[in-house]
This record gives sequence, structure tokens and C-alpha cells, in this order.
Amino acid sequence: MKTGLADGVSSTAPIVQLAGGAGEGPEPAAANEADAAQLELAVLTRARAFAEPLLATAQLDTGENALAHADGLAAILQAIGAAPSMCAAAYLVYAGDYLSRPEDVIAKAFGESYASLVTHTRKLVQAQRNAREAMDEGALDAAQQAAQIERVRKMLLAFSRDLRVVLLRLASRLQTLRWHAASKQPCPKALARESAQVFAPLANRLGIWQIKWEIEDLAFRFLQPGEYQRIARLQGEKRVEREEEVEAARRRLEAVLNAAGLRALVQGRPKHLYSIWKKMQGKQLAFDEVLDARALRVIVDDVAACYAALGRVQQLWRTVPEAFDDYIARPKPNGYQSLHTVALDERSRAIEIQIRTAQMHEHAESGVAAHWAYKEAGARGYAGVSAGGDFEDQVAQARKAVLRQLLAWEREVVAEPQGTGSAGTGAGEGLFDDRIYVFTPQASIIELPTGATPVDFAYTLHTDLGHRCRGARVDGAMAPLNTPLQSGQTVEVVAAKEGGPSLDWLNSELGYLRSTRARTKVRAWFNALAQRQTIARGREAVEKILQREGRTAVKLEDLASQLGFRTADALFEVVGKDEFSLRNIENLLRPPEPQPDADELLTQRLSRGPRGDATPRGGVLVVGVESLLTQLARCCKPAPPDTIGGYVTRGKGVAVHRASCANFRQMARRTSERVIPVAWGSPRVGESAVYPADVIVEAADRQGLLRDLSELFAKEKMNVVGVQTRSLKGSAWMSFTVEVADSARLQAVLVSVCRIDGVRSARRR
Repeated sequence: MKTGLADGVSSTAPIVQLAGGAGEGPEPAAANEADAAQLELAVLTRARAFAEPLLATAQLDTGENALAHADGLAAILQAIGAAPSMCAAAYLVYAGDYLSRPEDVIAKAFGESYASLVTHTRKLVQAQRNAREAMDEGALDAAQQAAQIERVRKMLLAFSRDLRVVLLRLASRLQTLRWHAASKQPCPKALARESAQVFAPLANRLGIWQIKWEIEDLAFRFLQPGEYQRIARLQGEKRVEREEEVEAARRRLEAVLNAAGLRALVQGRPKHLYSIWKKMQGKQLAFDEVLDARALRVIVDDVAACYAALGRVQQLWRTVPEAFDDYIARPKPNGYQSLHTVALDERSRAIEIQIRTAQMHEHAESGVAAHWAYKEAGARGYAGVSAGGDFEDQVAQARKAVLRQLLAWEREVVAEPQGTGSAGTGAGEGLFDDRIYVFTPQASIIELPTGATPVDFAYTLHTDLGHRCRGARVDGAMAPLNTPLQSGQTVEVVAAKEGGPSLDWLNSELGYLRSTRARTKVRAWFNALAQRQTIARGREAVEKILQREGRTAVKLEDLASQLGFRTADALFEVVGKDEFSLRNIENLLRPPEPQPDADELLTQRLSRGPRGDATPRGGVLVVGVESLLTQLARCCKPAPPDTIGGYVTRGKGVAVHRASCANFRQMARRTSERVIPVAWGSPRVGESAVYPADVIVEAADRQGLLRDLSELFAKEKMNVVGVQTRSLKGSAWMSFTVEVADSARLQAVLVSVCRIDGVRSARRR
């Protein structure tokens, strides 16, 4: 079956090749507007005649006749104000599906602009069909569906440089839905869902309200027939009847305002069924609580006229006080201004009435408070329909200009030379030139920068797939990896099971990468590769040191932690970069020999001779074991002629304590077997020994106190080797460590210390 431009066309229509144009070829340039209008009608007539033999016997896959579909599409375009030449395009794009070289034939007969329109529309139809397959509810989760829907919406505007393509697709989709409704043929769920989620919001954002509401109602009818019938029964009226009643109310209000001298434009609309149901769902309302099923909009000259018009409305009908909102005095956060009220007509049916100035209306329709911008704003809107971020920002900025050009494109360029045709350039040219949209084999839409390559495509899908990319099929044919992709193409990546990117990809002159994101990922891969190589070199160097030192059992993570690194790889990296000396590791693996403290050195000096023999010559004499290592206890610091005692320690020889030392007495009670008798030995002739002793002085704090005490010790020829002082609230506590040969002489010195001015006490610790 051969697919066509709506939703598929069977091969019942012949494919023909026209050698020349249809009819008389391109028209001459128009001399005036009247001639231009006649030329437009002539183009429409000739285009239908051109398409009729190709479409008359063709059938779409829905069962609708192709020519009837094109007729319906042209009628929809005409109803929304499109020029006749735009309606002519509806026939040409369908006829192109049955020509072997449609671009050449249509360009020769009608001009390059129509040929471009045919080409772009045909590509877009195929892209839509591929995308619809991925829109199936079972294929994607909710978040993926939302992202896919928004990409389809973007694609419809960005797919070509001519927004006429989008308008043709909107009208074609509406005609397809109309045919299903009229013929009572089942409408495919995927097509109805795509209509509701893509085409209706797009028509809304472009401001084509007539197409928007009709697509919404028809899609609602096919997707939720039960709910549709329920709302229709509750409404209790046919749409035509509702429209007639709204029109009658509009004329009556307009007459009242004009009679009061108020120049006003009154617009009316009945609320369509889907909008009623959506509001009931979104705001949890009963049907009777939907007060704007019928609505009137009053546009006046100034703010004073707004309030004057409100007064006339209140005189004409009974209003609902609780339904009044003054958004002129208190604008909405987005700047929206208008008076809203609800009136009850003679049959007590509610009519919502909005009153605003022309400037307020312009802001509401095309500014930041445009109807679609806040009605579709996520959770704040109705039924969870959400707008799409930067896409809306772009459309909002260009929206007014696009709409005016879109529906009047032919009139603005009617004097264009014949050779280019009368279709003119696209209204949306340049708006989305920086993006393209391509498909995966599973029909997912991928957004890429213009000029992107299959490598960019692979990295957009998955980083690992990009690394392993070795080739690509574009529309089923193998293509070089630096081939620039075009919107609508289907791309399949050929990947190796493992491997990494090529350095050539980073060469901008070779054109492999267009996306900054993909280029960053390639650089990151090579940076990671270099880091892995550096770590491997560092690890090898560290392991060699461990082998040389015989410490292979050391855990590498523990070694790194001891050297101040969070992980072993961090250590290996700096070693591999030669930023960390291996001598630091060697020093850690070779712990320094333990150094004896000052007391041990003093004890060894006193207990051993100058030649290192074991005979004590002027220090402590251990009775019965003269060669035994001894050390003076630091807790009491004994000195001759103190009464002393010895305590055998574990691994440090004999500790010599003063007999009055509290620590010594406690150890003697606990392990008396370790206590041994010791005595002071006599120094050899010509040798003298000194011992450290701690002196505690308490005094009234004053200036020069430390100096006076130091001078006294110097006068008594006592070497002070340590001082600690502390002052608090006028009192001073001082600790002196002095070297003495005889503790008895120290007691005499302490008596002299007590005579110093301010000293309260002086004692040996």
C-alpha cells in the first residue's frame, strides 16, 4: 500500500509523470489588486484541475476519498481566512504523492515555492507517522510521553522553514477527524491521542481557535466516548443551537451598549464540550458549577468605559455577585487585566462576560498573559496540560507577526514575479533554523543542532553508544560519520561491542562533531584514559617500593590514608605524575629508631662510665645488680640525698623513685615483688652529677616577680632548665625545673625564695 499525505493512501491512484505544467504555466505578474485576486482564484481553480485526475480514484488508508479530503482541507483553510492560493496548495501537496518527480513538475507548473511546500509537507507526514508509533501508551512512561509530545510539537513548527506546512497539517488532521465522525468509522486511538496532545495545543498556541476547539471535541469523542456523551446530554443542546443563543445575547448586549453611547465590540462564543469536561476535571466541578459554558467578550476604548459597560450589563441581566472579579484594579501576576462577571439570562442560564480595553485584549491575546500561556501552565491549568518551556518563549516573541503573515502570505507577495510562483516565502523562516529533528529506528524524535552528524546523534542517545559508534545508516543507507543530518531522517547507529572514540572526532576541520555536549563527552573519555594510564604507572612504582622493602602485605588503601590521600588511586595518580616523592613512602615504611627521653639519657649518663662500661661511677647504684639499667622517675624526680627505692618496670629497667612518692608506694602495695633496694653511689674524683628537680612557688602577682626569682636561682648557681607560670586574680603559680647536685642544698635555697617580696610559699614537688 502506498501511503499518502493525510494518514496513508492506497495504490488505487495512478502515478503519472507530467512533461510540462498543467494548464498554461505560471501566470504573469499582477498589475493591481483586482488582478491579483483574480490570479489567486485562477491558481486555486487550476490546482484543483491539476490534482483531480490524480486524486479522484485514490483512497486514504482511512477509507476517505483523497480528492474529497483535499476539498475538505481547502474549505477549512478558507473558513479561517486563508488566501485562495493557500487553498490551492492543499491540492498540490496531495497530488505530489502521485508524481514520480513531484518537485520538478510542480516547480515548472506553479513555481518553486509550491514545490518546496510539497517536499516539506510530504517529509513531515512521514515523520508524523513514525512519531505516532512511538506515541503508543505502552511504549513510553508518562515522563517520556510528555517529552515525546513536546518534541513532536516543536517538530511541527521547526521541521521546515515554511509555517504553511504546519497550517496544512492542522487542517488535514481536522478533516480526517471530521471524516471519521461523519462516516462513523472507528478512529485509531493513536491518531486521536496525537490530535488531542499535539495538534490541538499547537493550534491553540498559534491562535487558530476554530481548529483548536473542533480537534479537541472530536478527539475527546473518539478517546472517551462515554464521557463525551455524558457531557453532551448534560449540555442538552446542539452546538448550532448554543451558537445561535450566544449570538442572540451578543447582539442584544451590543445594542444596549451602543444605545448608551458606548462604542464597543462584543464577541460571543459557546464553550465546547471538551473545554467543559476539562474544566470540570481540573477544578473538580459539577456541570451546573461551570458558569462560562457561554461567554461574551466586550472590548471598549478605555478603563472608564469598562466600568460603564459593566453597569449596563448589570441593568440588562441579573449578575452573580460571588462570580465578579476586578482584574483591572488588581491585575493578575502575569499582567492580565479584565473585568469578569457572570450574568443569568431570562431562562436563568449563565453567561460569562469579560470586559476590557483594546490594549488589555491585545496583551491577553498576544502578550505574556496569552490565553494558551496560562490555560496550559502545568498543575495550575486544567487536566494537567502543560506548556513547553523555551518553545513557548520563542513562539510568544514571534507570534503576532507569524499569524498575520501565515494567513495573508499570498496577499503580501502577490506582485512577486511569476517564475517563483505566488506562494511567497514562509512566514516562519529563520525562527527555528538552529535545530533539526531526526528519528531513531523505534520512531523516537531526537532534537539536534543544525549540521549535527550521526556521532552527535549517538552521543545524544547514550554516552556509551557514542563511544562505541563505528558507522551509521541514514534512511536505511550507510553514510559517513561526518554526514550532516537533515530533519525527518531516520538514523541507526552501528556500534562495536567495546571501544572508544577516535581522536579525529575532535578535529573540527573533519566535521565529525557539531554538538558541544558530544565534544565534551569525547574529551572526557580521553581525559579519563590518560588518567587511567597515569594511575597504572603510579601503582607500578608504589608496588615496586613495597617489594623492595619487603612490605607487600601492606594494604594500599591504608598506605594512602597514612600519607594523607583519600584513596589509593589518588596516591597513584600523583606518583604517576611525578608530583609526589617516593622517599615519603620509604620513610613511612622504615619507622625511625625510638629516641630515649631526657630522663633516660640522664640515667644512662649517670649509670654508665665514659667508655660505656657497666660500672656505675657517680649515679644511682643498684644494690647487687650494678650493671642493671636504671632511670629516674619523672613523677618525683629524686636527687641525693633523698631516700629512694627501685621498681622493676617492663622493658625499661629499674625506675628510681623517692621513698615518699605516692606513685611508688601505690605500686609497692600492688606488686611488692617488683620493689628492690637502691642507693646513691659516690661520684668519681673530678666528676659531678646533677639531677632535675621541680620547685613550686606561689606568690602575689606583681611586675618583676619572675625576674627576682630567676636572679636568686642564678645567684645560688642553680641552672633553671624549665619554667611554667600561671596568673589568676592577683595570684601567681610558678613551676621551675632546676638542676641540683644535692637536694639538701635545694631546701636552703627555697628558704631564700620565701624571703622574696610577695612569695607566699616555695616547695619541692
